[in-house]
Amino acid sequence: MQMKMLGKLIAPLILLFAAPACAQPAPAPSPTPAGKAATVDADPALWVVKDKDTTIYLFGTIHLLRPGMTWFDDGVKKAFDQSGQVVLELVMPDPAAMQALITAKGMAHDGIKLTERLPKDKRPALAKALTDLGLPATAFDAMEPWYAATNLSLLPLIKKGYDVGNGPEQSISKAAAAAGKPVKGLETAEQQLGYFDSLSMPAQVAFLTNTIDELPKVDSTMKAMVDSWAKGDPDALGKTMNEDLQASPEVKQVLLVNRNKNWAGWINERMKQPGVVFIAVGAGHLAGADSVQVQLKPYRLKARRVKY
Repeated sequence: MQMKMLGKLIAPLILLFAAPACAQPAPAPSPTPAGKAATVDADPALWVVKDKDTTIYLFGTIHLLRPGMTWFDDGVKKAFDQSGQVVLELVMPDPAAMQALITAKGMAHDGIKLTERLPKDKRPALAKALTDLGLPATAFDAMEPWYAATNLSLLPLIKKGYDVGNGPEQSISKAAAAAGKPVKGLETAEQQLGYFDSLSMPAQVAFLTNTIDELPKVDSTMKAMVDSWAKGDPDALGKTMNEDLQASPEVKQVLLVNRNKNWAGWINERMKQPGVVFIAVGAGHLAGADSVQVQLKPYRLKARRVKY
């Protein structure tokens, strides 16, 4: 579950600040003999909500990609260029503030080691996963299970060539800065980390054990997700999301449903002001039966797919 959620739900703050004390995995080998990534054209899904004087675009992102995929063009770039405001899941705080939040919410403060929380039959697999990454088997002992799961999901992907800095949020943020567009966050870093920290300990441990179980499939899982995203196939993403989250109703409610409802409320309020807005959030929030688009219905707002 965690691998798929990382690409579709979890905001960039987790990716940028995961395991700050851990050594970086070795870079992946160049994908071509010339050392340059092959260019792949992607056409991710884009929606629009509009009335007579307000237009809001909804764009779903994958928070980390391999180099070489082009997506910030065609309809997506046109929507971005037309917008006077950019809205992301959050605007990153400064590193010192982020580190303080990680310490407060991502690290255990009760003296219980991570391995002691895990079922005994999962402990060897965790130790092997860490040593395979070039880390000590005890590297995550001081972490809360949710934070360990996030790190354990991210680090193998980086080792396999996925680039946090190549994620759409980074590209959109840079383009907004270059164009002088104001950027707003739907949530704060403290809120995002708080969602994970609020999960019950059984839910966190299940989160981590699921992550451990899925490690052998990390590359194929991520590839399937990115392929669906690049093809603009939200139905495929929604199907995967629904299958994964059924096993953990608490995680689904906290990380997906509640946030989608909050964001739909934000969109409803923003529709009362004129202007054009470009919103970019994890693609999983714009797919499936609990999507932001579905949560807009009580407000009598309809999101229409943009064809490009």
